[in-house]
Amino acid sequence: MARIVVTGGAGFIGSHLCERFLAEEHEVICIDNLVTGKADNIAHLFADARFSFIPQDVTTYLYVKGELDAILHFASPASPTDYLELPIQTLKVGSLGTHKALGLAKEKSARLLLASTSEVYGDPLVHPQTEDYWGNVNPIGPRGVYDEAKRFAEALVMAYQRSHGLETRIGRIFNTYGPRMRLRDGRVVPNFISQALRGEDLTVYGDGSQTRSFCFVTDLVEGICRLLRSDYDGPVNLGNPQEMSVLDFAKLIISLTGSRSRIAFRPLPADDPQVRQPDIRLARRVLEWQPQVPLETGLRQTIAYFRDRLDHD
Repeated sequence: MARIVVTGGAGFIGSHLCERFLAEEHEVICIDNLVTGKADNIAHLFADARFSFIPQDVTTYLYVKGELDAILHFASPASPTDYLELPIQTLKVGSLGTHKALGLAKEKSARLLLASTSEVYGDPLVHPQTEDYWGNVNPIGPRGVYDEAKRFAEALVMAYQRSHGLETRIGRIFNTYGPRMRLRDGRVVPNFISQALRGEDLTVYGDGSQTRSFCFVTDLVEGICRLLRSDYDGPVNLGNPQEMSVLDFAKLIISLTGSRSRIAFRPLPADDPQVRQPDIRLARRVLEWQPQVPLETGLRQTIAYFRDRLDHD
């Protein structure tokens, strides 16, 4: 049995990780200040004696009693709605929060996995995106607070690896969806599903030709667990290489929900990426991982979750 810390463990992906590690009979310590995470996401875990919760901002000094085997640093606003409303907090959690998590890992001689993002590639000029691509990011644009926070976090992780010999892993996470996403998350999946279920117009920015690739959360969690336990210490793309346009995705959501919604086009936000598709050849090779859940299967589960949430709102 290992002792594992998950920062941001009450968030969408973090809560699924806590659940996975408990299912593997590990002890899990969740650290979250609940700014974007939700207590509801982890409420069912409190009955397990191996689970504990520390309500704390990770940009302050992190203390955990006893030995630790691994720290998964997932604390951060992760949707445009959140980091546009919380720009300074987003920069702080990517910089100070990562520094505190690394300090805890160094103190405990624990392995640290950083949840990075496909946003480090910005609006990419290379397609699909490979791990050796340095990105095309506007550092002073409104999205730059998230992109640069994660780019800095990656640099800091690699500095600790090189200077202190710390065991580190970096997962560059592409669009992920599934149960426990917030209704008002601001990302395309919850936006489209909630609009369709309410019979509202689905908001498509630009002409909808921009592309995204969607990975179901259980597939992502499997990839993260394999990366954590692997010997590979460089960045690894984790996402679904099945690419589709946002317009086609909107039409699919309307079909799966049986909605009578129409599509409304709005101006494209600043620095919105035109393409997003992971090259996962490295993950296939070093992790023997690739997504397994078909898009429609995952979306049906996600739609059922959102339908239930809307019924109880």
